[in-house]
Amino acid sequence: MTLSRRSLLQGGSLVLLLGTAHIAFGATIVAVRVWPASDYSRVTIESDGLLVSSQSVVGSPPRLAVDIEGLELSTALRELVAKVQADDPFIAGIRVGQFAPRVVRLVIDLKQPVTPQVFNLPPVAAYQHRLVLDLFPTQPVDPLEALIAERLRDAAAATAAHSPLASPPAIARPGPRHDTSDALGELIARQTQRPVPEPSPRSATAAPAKTDRLIIVALDPGHGGEDPGAIGPKGTREKDVVLQVAHRLQARLNAASVNGNPMRAFLTRDADFFVPLGVRVQKARRVQADLFVSIHADAFTNPEARGASVFALSQGAASSTAARWLANKENAADLIGGVNVRTQEANVARVLMDMSTSAQIKDSLRLGGAMLGEIGQVGRLHKPRVEQAGFAVLKAPDIPSVLVETAFISNPEEEERLRSDAYQEQLADALMRGILRYFAANPPLARSRSL
Repeated sequence: MTLSRRSLLQGGSLVLLLGTAHIAFGATIVAVRVWPASDYSRVTIESDGLLVSSQSVVGSPPRLAVDIEGLELSTALRELVAKVQADDPFIAGIRVGQFAPRVVRLVIDLKQPVTPQVFNLPPVAAYQHRLVLDLFPTQPVDPLEALIAERLRDAAAATAAHSPLASPPAIARPGPRHDTSDALGELIARQTQRPVPEPSPRSATAAPAKTDRLIIVALDPGHGGEDPGAIGPKGTREKDVVLQVAHRLQARLNAASVNGNPMRAFLTRDADFFVPLGVRVQKARRVQADLFVSIHADAFTNPEARGASVFALSQGAASSTAARWLANKENAADLIGGVNVRTQEANVARVLMDMSTSAQIKDSLRLGGAMLGEIGQVGRLHKPRVEQAGFAVLKAPDIPSVLVETAFISNPEEEERLRSDAYQEQLADALMRGILRYFAANPPLARSRSL
């Protein structure tokens, strides 16, 4: 591959802005990490000094070249080559070499065209300086379309599994085609156009209104990727436990229905990667979620603290000092996980503003109350009522949203429970019952909602 020095500098080098006096010549690489995900793949290079880079995308075949100033090729950098996983959706391989004195070049061979974001993160928490390479697809998948297509595949598989084996083959007759793409288009149209029904008087015994759409519950496993969340005395990471609980709950939701309408769980992350707080909210709104449930595991300096909690958003002051402290801690996840602040989309930034409505908070408290009552049947509660605070991840203005702290991972006994399959199953059951209790009292209606 041939790339001119001029083209690399035009690719976004910070050397011209900072000058050589600010470059960390002789910086030591502390760690290198690769985080593959369906949304995007991230490469992180952690060092004891600021790393300055320039990059250029080359096509046919697609690849990204990144030159890092002030480095000599080291064993730590060579480890990047072996960290690429075969199932990474975006990265086919990484090559590392000494391009020039004090300049190391990474060449990332790509499986598909990407839009890269390369940025630096200052030291925070347990991390030193980080150079981050985020590789986003140039044509991202529509999450709502993917969710509906998944539901259609499952429905078709269920129909095939229940068909009688001894039935004679159907006689083929000419007629209109109804293939999967037609059904998908029809379902997407219904899902995005949701007509508002005419109001009509309804007696106490009347059947709840039915819809002609999927009932979508957004599950938000907290933290992920660069952000491990809280860590228990035995090293249990919050990000791992909450993802396991979310997958268990997802299976229950996907097998259930509300008033004859199928339910579907949408995960803001389905693997170990980082999702910014605002993007979590944006994802839930993009799939027109009916509910948003963020799953976490609490931690405190005192290992005696125990019990589960449920939180809703507050438009004003937090309901307690502890709730305010927890909200501040959870809202700092973007700093640890690593957000490219300069390139955040305007609509994500707007979501992080206080766009909450009293109706959303009222519904969120109802949902939280239903879930709290069920969680209390399988474990101890930290507080007997739904708490409120300014959690950034709960600020979808049109989706009832709660944050569940499943237990204190900092408590040795509760850490053991969170690690056990039995307790995770009980917890998923309790959350499922809480969601169904909420829908029983607040049936989802067909309605219009903008994307």
